[in-house]
Amino acid sequence: MNIVVDYGNSSAKVGIFDKDQLAKQVTFSSAEELKTFLQNFSASGIIISSVARDATEVAAWATNIKRKYILNSTLPLPVKILYATPETLGVDRIAGVCGAQQMFPGEPCLVIDAGTCITYDFLDRQGSFLGGGISPGLMMRFQAVHTFTSKLPLVKPVEKVNLIGDSTEHCIQSGVINGLAEELNGIIRRYQGEFDGLRVILCGGDARFFENILKGPIFAVPELVLSGLNSILNYNGG
Repeated sequence: MNIVVDYGNSSAKVGIFDKDQLAKQVTFSSAEELKTFLQNFSASGIIISSVARDATEVAAWATNIKRKYILNSTLPLPVKILYATPETLGVDRIAGVCGAQQMFPGEPCLVIDAGTCITYDFLDRQGSFLGGGISPGLMMRFQAVHTFTSKLPLVKPVEKVNLIGDSTEHCIQSGVINGLAEELNGIIRRYQGEFDGLRVILCGGDARFFENILKGPIFAVPELVLSGLNSILNYNGG
């Protein structure tokens, strides 16, 4: 039994794996909740990916687990990192492409993580991560419209939005959501034009707003980062 921890900007997600199968997923909104959970859990190994807290501290909470790994660009990985500045590469992006490699080995993959930022990460047929792009995320765009104007309100996203908004709120929703959908479709189209047989994988907390309006075959895999972490843990001996 493996346990993986994805400590993000807003919450910590924990996956419990039986070999390659995700047996259970738990989300914690506070560090104390996660600490209590890890202190009372036993597993053969644990890996921590953290962008919001010292991963060494999180690893120390797992007092009943001996094999501990902290994800960074120097850890042995099932993919080859060809990023020019691997030390600046987000660990969640590394986990995402490792998850893609496990799902579609030997195939070119574009991983789109719709989180705080939108990240585009490309993995070629040889299992090499070349890089991608980073763009403002959905909530960041809504916040920017409100912050950088004097009168426009802070609006929440909706899963169904019209092209033509009939109120200021609806216009902001249309502009932000439809605009981001067009960005996503445009980026996907450009990658598809360069790489035959491209697999497009969508994950992240805001993926639900786009999975039904993106064009072409899209694989929505909410647990991609957790699966990628587990593949890295197994690659390092579990």
